[in-house]
Amino acid sequence: MKKFVNEFKEFISRGNVMDLAVGMIIGSAFTALVTSLVNSIFMPLISLITGGIDFKDWNIPLTSGSEPPTLALGDFLSAILNFLIVAFCIFMVVKAFNKFHDMSFLKKKSEEAAAPSVKICPFCKSEIAVDATRCPHCTSVLEEDAAR
Repeated sequence: MKKFVNEFKEFISRGNVMDLAVGMIIGSAFTALVTSLVNSIFMPLISLITGGIDFKDWNIPLTSGSEPPTLALGDFLSAILNFLIVAFCIFMVVKAFNKFHDMSFLKKKSEEAAAPSVKICPFCKSEIAVDATRCPHCTSVLEEDAAR
């Protein structure tokens, strides 16, 4: 049992688990914000466009009686709109992250291309270090470096 508890402590203390926990908390707060945006702003605007129909009233009663079970189509439409807004926001964040990543990757590639680390020996045509004064393969003295 002690080994199990120690493994659990190690699992919880890893950085990835903490990052995931922070992401979940921020994600749930963001979802609450978008839900409020949909219910408080978008749904009243859609209601205004549709001639004053309140989406809370978009219910289909399944049976008759004083309080019949209903299909809440208005709530479902609100949830769909909520999902689309959250998905769009996530798409934009991922797209911006990928663009930033691609820019930094291209910058690294151009830096690597600008500063070659090898050159070709003029005598044996093998690759050698840029700062070599003698070829390690054919032992020739490299004239361009010998003149320095």
